[in-house]
Amino acid sequence: MKISVATVLAFCATQSGAFVVPTPGTSGSALQSSFMSNGGEPMRGQPGTTMAPGPGAPRTQPPRSQGGAISERRSERRNGRDLRKNEVTVQGGTLKTWSFLNPAIDSVEVVLSTEGRPLDADIELWQGPDNTPHKMRVYLEDGNTRSFQSIILTPRGPNTIAIRNIGQMEFPMQAAVNAENKFPAMGESRTIQGGALRTYPFDPMVDSVAVKLTTDGRPLNARIELLQGPNNNKQVIELYTEDGMDRPFFAILKTPGSGNVVRVVNTATVEFPMSASIEAFETADPTAYTEPVMGGDSGFMGGVGQW
Repeated sequence: MKISVATVLAFCATQSGAFVVPTPGTSGSALQSSFMSNGGEPMRGQPGTTMAPGPGAPRTQPPRSQGGAISERRSERRNGRDLRKNEVTVQGGTLKTWSFLNPAIDSVEVVLSTEGRPLDADIELWQGPDNTPHKMRVYLEDGNTRSFQSIILTPRGPNTIAIRNIGQMEFPMQAAVNAENKFPAMGESRTIQGGALRTYPFDPMVDSVAVKLTTDGRPLNARIELLQGPNNNKQVIELYTEDGMDRPFFAILKTPGSGNVVRVVNTATVEFPMSASIEAFETADPTAYTEPVMGGDSGFMGGVGQW
């Protein structure tokens, strides 16, 4: 069979793309492939570096400020910071632990939530055998509407965070514990003597409240309640810290709706005062509450079902 020269040249031109020698930087490794499948999230230990969407070298972004202002944490949360990237399910009556062996981690953030059911959990900080310098008891009426967020200081590691779901088997919860290397700064604090309490009402436009409790180095025993209406507890936190200066308490309470009041009780004796700093953390758009709420009857003679 005779084959013309033109046919051979056309065949070689169409198949030339299959024999291209790969150049350096175009073939990704398994680590890069797994990283790219993770949505372009910066790898641990490389802040400010994000992989390009296509093959090639990574591009560098300006690193975030390391300041501890509370306004910066507010903007990070609004910019879609994923606080539940390591979230696991804790069934009722079970225990989960998170250990951090790196001594450079001096604080961790704990996030607890449910799918709308009540939440009842114990949170403990373990440092060495039979040493629990910080522990909390957390109750939420609705773990979806009002999730629990707290920062626990872990100086002089290694440390372990233990979370126990003390609810029944029918009430599982989701828990996430992540390293947090900055502690937000708060405003002016007020002293609460032992056995005394203070209440802090907030406007309906306040979506969440930041709470920080400290002492002058003495133990800290307190009870924090979020009320919406008379004696209607939506969230209750009972905490103990062996040193309120070395390990202060910080938490974010979500306050959707109106009539929210934060009540802080110093459950210790009069010899153990504490300082409380409570302020709005996130606020809603003021223009969202300008429309009136219509009420009353509708239809002729008050409508159907008046009586």
